[in-house]
Amino acid sequence: MGLFEKLTKKAKEERQRIVLPEGTEPRTLTAADRIITEGIADVILIGDPKEIAAAAAELSLTNICKARIVNPADEKVIDKYAPIYFDLRKKKGITIEEARVMTANPLYLGCLMIKNGDADGQVAGALNTTGNVLRAAFQVVKTKPGINSVSGAFVMLLPENSPFGEDGILVFADCAVIPDPDAAQLAEIALSAADTARDIAGITPRIALLSFSTKGSAKHERVEKVIEATKMLQESHPELLVDGELQADAALVPGVAKQKAPGSALEGRADVLIFPSLETGNIAYKLVQRLAGVQAVGPILQGLAAPVNDLSRGCFPEDIYKTIIITCNQAIGAKHA
Repeated sequence: MGLFEKLTKKAKEERQRIVLPEGTEPRTLTAADRIITEGIADVILIGDPKEIAAAAAELSLTNICKARIVNPADEKVIDKYAPIYFDLRKKKGITIEEARVMTANPLYLGCLMIKNGDADGQVAGALNTTGNVLRAAFQVVKTKPGINSVSGAFVMLLPENSPFGEDGILVFADCAVIPDPDAAQLAEIALSAADTARDIAGITPRIALLSFSTKGSAKHERVEKVIEATKMLQESHPELLVDGELQADAALVPGVAKQKAPGSALEGRADVLIFPSLETGNIAYKLVQRLAGVQAVGPILQGLAAPVNDLSRGCFPEDIYKTIIITCNQAIGAKHA
């Protein structure tokens, strides 16, 4: 059974309520109809009911009528959720009138539904920028306890007979959000990636903090940052299997690990790779994806108190469908944490 088959099965067994704020967008509706048809999640669409019905009819979608539809222009909806946003932002000087305006924004309304326990996760970005999707999540959903940074991971699906990772699965982070993380942020990225490994990849996290140096082979402030992050993790979460600073081959190849990092707890069998900067992570996942023909699942936003995932504005219905499934599994993992 492949990764998405496993994730789909799990989502069906523990159905989650997923908000789609771009409720009239055709690709989103197509994906939502498939999710509903297959019984994967309970879908909440935000938008004008008449516009949603018209768009669904034009696309010949038969099951959108089974979704819950929330109209952001409905005064009763605004009355329910605006006070929540006001309480969250009143220290920033926002007025209740301004809170009502923000609540009518579907991105914020969806997050407010999550905050109020009326939904479990959100998927958006087919129409909205990443900045707008994240801003709503930061202000309303916020981060997990003990985590201050949101980061982005990719699950890399190598051939099943690959000697790397667990069952050919690796997690790369951060590849999407934080350009130049400090030591504390690197440690948080690693903690969040451990959750992604368990909840999405279905693997036991064996975390390597990567560098151009292995165990002191080079001296540089960028190396020191990785060493410091590793110490933070080992001291605060001794239950995690983590090591650094490691070059990629020392993290992934047992024979190299014996030479370069004898005594490393990972023994060259890492399955979660934490990159020292966004540029290295982003470049690495794209090189592996393109040169090796590896499927890269993501970006998966991690570190939020509840899952909110961003889409590319050039996405296809299949991308939205899979992102909804990932979001379901993140929500399930958060509930079982």
